[in-house]
Amino acid sequence: MINSLQIKSLSAFTKSQDWRLSLLHEEQSDLLIWITRGQGLLQLNGSRSSLGTHNAIIVPHSHVFAIELGRQATAKIAVIPKEHNTWELQSPRHLRLRDVAEISELSGLLEAARREAAQGLPFVDDALLAHQKLIKIWVRRQVVDAPLQTKPKANVRLIAQFFKNLPLPDMQGATMADHAEKLGVTPTHLARASKSATGQTAADHITARLLHKAQSALLDGNQTSKAIAEALNFGSPAYFTRFIQQHSGFTPSQLRLRK
Repeated sequence: MINSLQIKSLSAFTKSQDWRLSLLHEEQSDLLIWITRGQGLLQLNGSRSSLGTHNAIIVPHSHVFAIELGRQATAKIAVIPKEHNTWELQSPRHLRLRDVAEISELSGLLEAARREAAQGLPFVDDALLAHQKLIKIWVRRQVVDAPLQTKPKANVRLIAQFFKNLPLPDMQGATMADHAEKLGVTPTHLARASKSATGQTAADHITARLLHKAQSALLDGNQTSKAIAEALNFGSPAYFTRFIQQHSGFTPSQLRLRK
């Protein structure tokens, strides 16, 4: 299956490594994350909110988010190549479903797509594209029917823009002061607004996203630590090693041995 919809379990998506969801980051695919059991916390659109069973998180590619889930949580995740631009949304959405019919419909759509991919029948890519369109229609109907939300508070709007700025090419390697300048506020104001909206400072978010990118590069690619350090704008390979060890408890080499 090339360039097709995939339906993954939570453990398959994270490769049984919680940080792949819990650290603030962006994905290069469009996602629908369907929580089928358990609770957690969601960082999205500049604010923190609770998660529970029968919550759906719609995340267009390149939008930053983080999800912390309890040990007993389960989820199904629809992963769609970004070039499909599946969701056609300006920002991610968090849907809390209550209607039994809507819950059953989404569960059925995801399970049908999973079975199609597993069977490996002829024309599977065409079939998965059809399943993808049905899932997209389900999402669009939910978004249209969603009640209008009240205007976010000023601190949430500020951090939502900060989240949007994080993946920008000209902000790679930027400090909190750089982000504050781009937003037209002081670093102190940005830190306080972030703490109020998300429970973490802007510096915490920058560090989390950098840690996610660093660990992903170490575990998913073949670049040397020196090359990764240079790509992520670390001052030196030694500083990169200290950063990884401080936040993960392991050196880059040790992390690679654990994968």
